[in-house]
Amino acid sequence: MKRTVTALLMDWHLSINKRKMPWKGVKDPYKIWLSEVILQQTRVEQGVAYYEKFILKYPAIQDLAAAKDEEVFKLWEGLGYYNRCKNLLHTARYIVANYDGQFPANYEDIRSLKGVGPYTAAAITSFAFNMPFAVLDGNVFRVLSRLYAIFTPIDILVGKKQYMTLAQELLDKDFPGLYNQAIMDFGATVCLPVNPLCNSCNLQFLCEGYKKAVVNKLPIKEKGLLKKKRWFYYFIFQQDDKILVLKRTLKDIWENLHEFYLMETSEQINWDEEKVKDWLFQQFGMEEAKISYIFISSLQKQLLTHQQIKGQFIVVKLVSIPDNLKQHQWLDIKDLRELAFPKFINQFLDTRTTQE
Repeated sequence: MKRTVTALLMDWHLSINKRKMPWKGVKDPYKIWLSEVILQQTRVEQGVAYYEKFILKYPAIQDLAAAKDEEVFKLWEGLGYYNRCKNLLHTARYIVANYDGQFPANYEDIRSLKGVGPYTAAAITSFAFNMPFAVLDGNVFRVLSRLYAIFTPIDILVGKKQYMTLAQELLDKDFPGLYNQAIMDFGATVCLPVNPLCNSCNLQFLCEGYKKAVVNKLPIKEKGLLKKKRWFYYFIFQQDDKILVLKRTLKDIWENLHEFYLMETSEQINWDEEKVKDWLFQQFGMEEAKISYIFISSLQKQLLTHQQIKGQFIVVKLVSIPDNLKQHQWLDIKDLRELAFPKFINQFLDTRTTQE
C-alpha cells in the first residue's frame, strides 16, 4: 500500500494540484526558511503578503542580517508571536557570521539554528537540497491518520514517533521535495479538517478512515479529548426501517457506547439543508436523488463533569444505501433501544419518539 500511496500523491501533485504559493518550487534555502518561519503561527493567506514584503526588502540573507531591529520588527507588525521575528534576526546574523552567509546544507546544522524545529529543518533540506527528510505538519498528520486509521494521539511522544516513521517510509527518496509538497498540499486542499473532499479523493479506495467511517474523528489529539467545550454533529442515516449505528471505541467519553455517524468540530457550524446536501455529496458522493428527507434538530446540550457537549442531530432519510456505507452496521429501528447510547443521544431519541 505504501508505494501506491506515494505514487498516487505524486500523480495528484503533478497532474491535478493547482495550489499556488510564491515560495513553491523555490530552491533558495533562505527564502524557504523565511516562508516557514512566517507560517509557523500564521495562515497561508495572511503569510503570503508578509513573505513578499520581506523578500522585496531583504532579497538575500545578508540584507536581513544587516537590517536594524526596529525596521524588521516594523515589517513584521501584525503577524504576532514576535519571538519568531527575534529568532529570524538572530539566525540570519548567525549564518552570516558563522557560515559566510551561506545557508548550511545538512539537516543537523539546520536543525541547530535558533527557532528551527524538525519540521522546518526537513522542509529546508528536502526543498532546497533534495535530501530525503519527510515533513510532518498538521496537514501531513491529518492525511496519514485518516489513510491508515491511526488512533494514537499526534501530540504525545509515541504518536509523533509512529507518524514520523510512517512519513519517512512513504517519502519518495528520489524526489523528496516534490513529495513533501504533494502531501502538504493534499491535506490543505482535499483532506480538509472539517469537510474533506472524500468523494473526489483519488486515495479514497485505500483510505482506512473512510472505510471505517472515522474520517471526521481523525487525527486524535490527547489534549483535544480533554477540551472543555466540544461540538458533536450526529448524522442519522435511515433507509426504510434500517438505521446506521456505530460503536465508540476510542479512549474517550462514552467508550463502548453506540452512536450515529459523528462529525466533531472545534467551532459551531450553522447547518441548513443546502449545507447538509453539500456535505453529503463531498463526503459520500450522495446526490440529491438519493435523499428523500432531511431534518436538522435544534441545538442540544449536555454537561459532563469536565466537559460541555453541544451539537445537533441531522436525520437523513435515504432512497437507497450508498455503496460506501453498506459495509457498516444497519439495524432495524425497532431494535435501537436494545443498544446502549450516551445520554446526549438518548435525550434526542426520546424527543423524536414523543414527537412521532
